[in-house]
Amino acid sequence: MNASLNRRQFFAAGTLTLAALGLAACTPRQNSAFLAPTADAVDAAEARRLTTGVTIDRALTAEPVTLDFGGQTAKTWGYRGASATEPIRGNVGDLLRVTFTNDLPDPTTVHWHGLALRNDMDGVPGLTQPAIAAGDTFTYEFALPHAGTYWFHPHVGTQLDRGLYAPLIIDDPQERADYDREWIIVLDDWLDGITATPDQVFAELSRGMGGMGGMDHGGMPMRMGNTLMGATSDLLGGDAGDVYYPLYLINGRPGIDPETFTAKPGERIRLRIINAGGDTAFRFGVTEHQLTLTHTDGYPVEPHEAESIVIGMGERYDAIVTAGDGVFAVIAEALGKGDQALAILSTGVGTLPAAGTSLPQTRTPTIAADLQATGTVALPFKRADRTLSLELSGSMEQYDWAINGTRMDMEEPLRDALAIAEGERVALTITNSTTMWHPMHLHGHTYQHPDGGPRKDTSIILPGQALRLEFDADNPGQWLTHCHNLYHGEAGMMASIAYQP
Repeated sequence: MNASLNRRQFFAAGTLTLAALGLAACTPRQNSAFLAPTADAVDAAEARRLTTGVTIDRALTAEPVTLDFGGQTAKTWGYRGASATEPIRGNVGDLLRVTFTNDLPDPTTVHWHGLALRNDMDGVPGLTQPAIAAGDTFTYEFALPHAGTYWFHPHVGTQLDRGLYAPLIIDDPQERADYDREWIIVLDDWLDGITATPDQVFAELSRGMGGMGGMDHGGMPMRMGNTLMGATSDLLGGDAGDVYYPLYLINGRPGIDPETFTAKPGERIRLRIINAGGDTAFRFGVTEHQLTLTHTDGYPVEPHEAESIVIGMGERYDAIVTAGDGVFAVIAEALGKGDQALAILSTGVGTLPAAGTSLPQTRTPTIAADLQATGTVALPFKRADRTLSLELSGSMEQYDWAINGTRMDMEEPLRDALAIAEGERVALTITNSTTMWHPMHLHGHTYQHPDGGPRKDTSIILPGQALRLEFDADNPGQWLTHCHNLYHGEAGMMASIAYQP
């Protein structure tokens, strides 16, 4: 029996029945043509990972919470035991053991975004584990495989667009720390408990926008219910996003009540920047400062000077800034949406940035294609053993987002699975045949961009463009690939990539 509800049925129903709760407790449906998440090969891959012998025990609870956004309160869901400002942290090779309790009214899971972890801990209901029913507890236990900036969130319905996310930082004790301070920065777009629930937004989007997408709104986005019309960005190739968010946050705080990071002039600060948004790409920068980009999606790149960086949902970038003397705005511009998130970097005397302070753009914002992997993490040259082709299709008019003409049904996640075998070099060609950008994410693996580009797990594919990526099939199991625009993924822009025995 399947581990999760058909999500479109879930949204339509609004509440769970006892029968639905029963589904969440069943074992995911398996297909003998592919390795199961609990196969011996999964155990063998975990045994090969570096181990320090250290176990990190953490308790994590998902529960209803009330948040304060500068005097405006919102009833939502969040984690106890971790948050945007309270990461889970460990060293490479440590065993992470998280005792997770679901105190929500609905089933949920935890997906550890970007990690090449063991398959049965990946948190995709119906594919890698049963959904964790309301009131139940589940233990996630896996080796921390690679240093870097990661995060975690649910993989059920639209739960990510609530407060259910937090950073996961994996340190390498052998890494030379060429910085004095660290600041973890989590970017988010927020609506839950303010204008609507994410389920209500998805239901509205699913009705489609008819022929309204081409309407002229005088260059400014226009709100229609919980959607946006005319939100466009040249950096994203046109349509920037279609969800109206009343708030944009840095570390859970809006611009009217920004977080302030205090440092000394001249200190080198490592920024770990995570886009936890549901429908918003950000252009990130610090006024009067240059960014030296050092990592993306956890993996090092050759140092790259940038004035600002474009960050899609699910992406992470690490950067070094050398703090100036004064008070500076840390800005995440919501591309195409006419708004921004704000925080403050303070090193001395000065006035707070004025409301509406904008991020300068004297140079073209940096994107992933501008970066090169360091030699220590670049994939060695090898001819691809197999090529997988993913064509992205669909539109806002019909809201029929799909991959290879098929909208994923999580009741049958292996129905159109793409097969690979352990030990292969796999080329993944993603062609965007839509008129909207998509941040595509691959679970359980890190691929490399072409021509020595960065190692990543989430990449922006612009409309009308294609991107060829390569990865080594070294982590057996059943893995999801999907658009990290939350609402596109829920509509069906997902596919499974599964290992053959």
